[in-house]
Amino acid sequence: MKLSPTIVKIIGVVVGLALTILILRFLVNRAMTTLSEKRKLAGEEKKRLQTLSRILTTTITFVILAIGVIIVLGQLGISIAPILASIGVLGIAVGFAAQSFVRDAISGFFIFIENQYNIGDIIAAAGVTGLVESMNLRRTVLRDVEGNVHIIPNSAIKVLTNMTKEWSRCVLNIGVAYKEDIDHVMDVLKQIGDELIHDKDFGTLILEPLEILGVEDLKGSQITIKVGFKTKPIKQWIVAREFRRRIKKVFDEKGIEIH
Repeated sequence: MKLSPTIVKIIGVVVGLALTILILRFLVNRAMTTLSEKRKLAGEEKKRLQTLSRILTTTITFVILAIGVIIVLGQLGISIAPILASIGVLGIAVGFAAQSFVRDAISGFFIFIENQYNIGDIIAAAGVTGLVESMNLRRTVLRDVEGNVHIIPNSAIKVLTNMTKEWSRCVLNIGVAYKEDIDHVMDVLKQIGDELIHDKDFGTLILEPLEILGVEDLKGSQITIKVGFKTKPIKQWIVAREFRRRIKKVFDEKGIEIH
């Protein structure tokens, strides 16, 4: 079956645009990778570069697809001029429906410019907490600890908590019985903290030695001691779990009663 010249042109346009998108995405990713390696970026700067790469590729794809639609309409004999002329009138009607989109885009722009968070951060926003898997000017995608994916319009983010920006803190409240010698308990906690920071696996995750903040509370059956580590981003929970495990083991060995 012989294809009409119009169909052939449309196929050519689609293939050409698809290749253009793939090539531009490759060039953007290559440029970002080269920049990252050249400047030896790590941590916050590397995450910010990854976020910029995602936003650029998404924007490029959207623009090229819009151009493709206009070209295909022209090949089908649909006059583009009246469509472009009617955009002004149509824009008034669409503008009301697009207000939320504009708010999302403006919010996303300031989120990126102010470097509020990046892909790979763990944040709490719009009532949910999770790892930022992707983001663009319109929306942010979070995945929580249970694997649930939350898609949040950027304009819905009124209050934001970034739990992993540059560094994190592991804070624990340790409850012991009133009969225990508090100074002795603090010394034991300090020893456990020193052993943890010199551990070949966990020591690399900790930025500063254990800080014993002191007696946090006196309750009916326990004395609460607050302690904390400064850790690398996202590593506070790993450090906290291992520290609790070691506390339980050492306290049992020394006969310190945990409450």
